[in-house]
Amino acid sequence: MERAAGLSGGAPHWHAGGCHCGRVRFEVLAPRDIELLECNCSMCARSSYLHLIVDAAGFRLLSGGDDLVEYSFGTGVAKHRFCRHCGVKSFYVPRSHPGGYSVNARCLDPAAINSMAVRPFDGRNWESARSDLDAR
Repeated sequence: MERAAGLSGGAPHWHAGGCHCGRVRFEVLAPRDIELLECNCSMCARSSYLHLIVDAAGFRLLSGGDDLVEYSFGTGVAKHRFCRHCGVKSFYVPRSHPGGYSVNARCLDPAAINSMAVRPFDGRNWESARSDLDAR
């Protein structure tokens, strides 16, 4: 299994989150002390996205599936999903982990989070930086 951001250790806990208007709600399984990626690619830099990457089994969409719209570009592997009402991208299927999800940590409810550690990821040079995701 690939080592993903967010799975740095500690007992897993279901964290709740959602978009700004509240129509899209989800839960994600991650430790209370989470490790995040801050990517500098053209999409993430513009939206200030902080990645918490989890396997598909560690993500549950609770509501708002019909309120999501999808956007893809480049290779088309990443499936960026936005709330059609408020425009917030609270999670998506990332190119780096197409069998999982990247949750925007800024969209998590803060109640169950002890700490967030952020490390940079060079998404502008994705092909050469991709291997760094597995090494950590």
